[in-house]
Amino acid sequence: MRTITLNYPHKLVFGNDSINNFVEDFLSTGHKNLFLVTATPILPLIRPAIDELRRNHITLVIEDGILAEPTINSFIETFKKAESSMADSVVGIGGGSVLDVAKLIAALLNNTQSIYDILGIGKLNYRKTFLACLPTTSGTGSEVSPNAILLDESDQLKKAAISPYLLSDAVYIDPKLTITVPPRITAATGMDALTHCIEAYANKFSHPIVDLYALEGIRLISKFLKRAVDNGNDLEARENLSLASMYGGLCLGPVNTAAVHALSYPLGGEFHIAHGLSNALLLPYVIQFNLDAAPEKYASIAIAMGASEKETKIKTAAQTVDLLKKLCEDIGIPTRLSELNIGEESVDKIAQMGMTVTRLLKNNVKEITLEDAKEIIRSAL
Repeated sequence: MRTITLNYPHKLVFGNDSINNFVEDFLSTGHKNLFLVTATPILPLIRPAIDELRRNHITLVIEDGILAEPTINSFIETFKKAESSMADSVVGIGGGSVLDVAKLIAALLNNTQSIYDILGIGKLNYRKTFLACLPTTSGTGSEVSPNAILLDESDQLKKAAISPYLLSDAVYIDPKLTITVPPRITAATGMDALTHCIEAYANKFSHPIVDLYALEGIRLISKFLKRAVDNGNDLEARENLSLASMYGGLCLGPVNTAAVHALSYPLGGEFHIAHGLSNALLLPYVIQFNLDAAPEKYASIAIAMGASEKETKIKTAAQTVDLLKKLCEDIGIPTRLSELNIGEESVDKIAQMGMTVTRLLKNNVKEITLEDAKEIIRSAL
């Protein structure tokens, strides 16, 4: 069994109304100048918390204009605002993009490094600024992961900063904050979380500790995602998706994802398809390619998704592909790239760009060549 290191946030609070715990805890830290990273639609949800902080003489600067797919250039502009605010603390309240930006701002405040210096694995030297994260979607798991992603406009590819210093000092997962997320976003972010769990479980560097998180995440998303899409006010479904998303995020540090994420990055960068949707579009087809390399793993995934055991592992495993396509159909997500006007003319470019994401491709249970990547993309058209 290989040696594994798991890093967690210093404090994690899970439960309805835990945003109130955040306010109480923050007031006890002694910090006075808070830079709040969020998005405009979230402000009404968190207004009581903002008002309570201000009543207690906390100076807040609010940045609510975070893009769904933040770029390096947009991050730099946001960081300048944070720097000029003289913030002594940062909180991100929002989806994955909001949380990633908050994490990177906290990392670079009072730091001589630039955003370009810390892109990659283990390049961030330290973080001095207090950081808290509150997710409002059930998808990226960014609140508990050491990863932060930005789009590099120079080559239209997403770039990651990965460091234990990007883990929050405190995380508050409040499922009630996800209730107003529209069905379309609930569906896409849920599939993102499912992809995290599946790719961490069926992974060249999988580990029994992380397998526990991954399989439970797969089970919960398979059971509750359609319910949350159909009825956003279904609090039981929201609670379980929040839990599953957290499990997926906990998989990212010690194991991480693989070929689905690598090949989906060009769909976000080049075609501006939302990250969760990009993953959902490619997930069945990458698994179809991978099946014979890890039939036992994919058989366990199929059973966690609700399949019955067949006479062989490979037959059990093969059900995963159909179950994923059925789940996408049930929640209104396309199952073909052609439904988004991506055709044969784009195959080579997507494959070539995806093959540059070697930090994730190396995790795949089956080696992928450029020609393999093209065939996977082609099969998804």
